[in-house]
Amino acid sequence: MAHHEFEKPTDVTIPESSMWAKLPIIGGILGIAGLATVLVKLFQGDQNAMFSYLFGYWVWLTLALGSLIFVIIQHVVRAGWTVTVRRIAENAAMTLPLFAVLAIPFLLPKTAHELFPWMHHVDAIIAKKTWYLSSGFFYGRAVVYFVVWSAIAFLFWKTSIAQDKGEDLDATTRTMWKFSGASIPFFAVTLTLAAIDWLMSLQPHWYSTIFGVYIYAGAIISCFAFLILVAKGLQSAGVMKTAVTTEHYHDLGKFLFGKTIFWAYIGFSQFFLIWYANIPEETEFYVHRLHHGWGPLTYALPILHWLIPFLFLLSRHVKRHHLGLIIAAGYMFVMHIVDIYWLVMPNVGSHSTPPKPMHAFDQIWLAAAAVVGVGGCFMAVFGFLLKKNNVIPTEDPRLEECITHQNY
Repeated sequence: MAHHEFEKPTDVTIPESSMWAKLPIIGGILGIAGLATVLVKLFQGDQNAMFSYLFGYWVWLTLALGSLIFVIIQHVVRAGWTVTVRRIAENAAMTLPLFAVLAIPFLLPKTAHELFPWMHHVDAIIAKKTWYLSSGFFYGRAVVYFVVWSAIAFLFWKTSIAQDKGEDLDATTRTMWKFSGASIPFFAVTLTLAAIDWLMSLQPHWYSTIFGVYIYAGAIISCFAFLILVAKGLQSAGVMKTAVTTEHYHDLGKFLFGKTIFWAYIGFSQFFLIWYANIPEETEFYVHRLHHGWGPLTYALPILHWLIPFLFLLSRHVKRHHLGLIIAAGYMFVMHIVDIYWLVMPNVGSHSTPPKPMHAFDQIWLAAAAVVGVGGCFMAVFGFLLKKNNVIPTEDPRLEECITHQNY
């Protein structure tokens, strides 16, 4: 059995000459360009822009939320092997206050009125849900979501940074352990309700009791893919070269593989329960996605998002091979984007006219601009936080356990 000697990493800050140091500027430029393109169309009342913005927003919001629950879970289970990648997730989660600002365009009364049909049309089915689907309650819940998410993210990030300064290591570690268990129910409830409010209620007739779990599955997949890609990118820039080893990537690959299966299980369970019940208002969700050009993507999604990565990541060799894991992580992040696109964009035009075809050019380029715009803002804040502090928690009591971690 091999043993590794522990040496505390010293390459824990971003070099000024690195492209990572310029990430706030690059992200800011992309954010301004992408958002300007979409917001001009949005405020002109273009329905494509409204749904495209919501789509781009959810792609990156789920990454931030997936990073937050990753951090919470590591403290709940007292994980030692993730210490050196945890700061990446902490910084990603700390972008959540930004999303409170970025939510304004689709929560404005005029835009929300166009996105969410229950705000201007109440039929017999919606009438039974008006206790929940009311404007005042809707906006009140949105405030609660951002307060809860931002508060949890800030507490973990701030306490972790305090560790780096050597501030009572035992107390800071135990604070995060204690707070993590209490955070889980708040996170679970707010994520589920936000998914219902901003995604499910785009088609207010249908409902699914596991929709929140489906969104969580996609969020955590995007988090693991992001951790792999960022860790690899930082190491190529000469940062934390010994802090993240093949052993860590192997385990990150295992979780990416496992969560891909979990996503497929939840997705099929949701479809199966709704389809065999054959209640019109529930099957409406899938009917929209099987017609008007969306059928091929609906049938292909289980293959692209589950079968292909399942077969690829099944191999131990791929999870321990740097290029193979980078390809898998990049592919899964793209598939997460496709999944959110499939959730949001079939609703374009469906409130008053037949849903717009999937291949409509004006829909696709605006959606791409939204992903770039919101993603640029995310990267600008993430890059600023990454540059501001050490890229790993250098004083975490479990750092030695993490760096000497091995798979057996």
